Amino acid sequence: MRKTINLIKKLWAVRFLRFLLVGGINTLFGYGVFAFFIFLGLHYALATILATICGVFFNFKTTGIIVFKNRDNRLIFRFFGIYLFGYLLNVGALKLFDIAGIKILVAQAILVLPLSFISFLLMRKLVFKTLKQSNKPVRG
Repeated sequence: MRKTINLIKKLWAVRFLRFLLVGGINTLFGYGVFAFFIFLGLHYALATILATICGVFFNFKTTGIIVFKNRDNRLIFRFFGIYLFGYLLNVGALKLFDIAGIKILVAQAILVLPLSFISFLLMRKLVFKTLKQSNKPVRG
């Protein structure tokens, strides 16, 4: 039991693994909000945009606090920018896979981890950057 607890602590210390776990939680939240709006009778287009907006705010807090240990709300615009960039990168890559004749579901499955890693790096470098010496959040 103690070995298991130590292993969990070691894995939790790996920021990218926390990022992936939080990403799973964020996905469940976003889908839940979407399903809630559909259940209320909203059109899927409206349900999608509302769920996306709620998701970005939820994801900002969970990613910032759990993954990067940063509570600076001023970083929301950078965070949104990385989300937008990731979306555009994803759609562009899917277009290339489509041109190559690869099925979209297969293509998205191939892209999940590389895009997650890119998103993680951009979040770490451009949104939730920290000073290496003090590990305190960088302002601005």
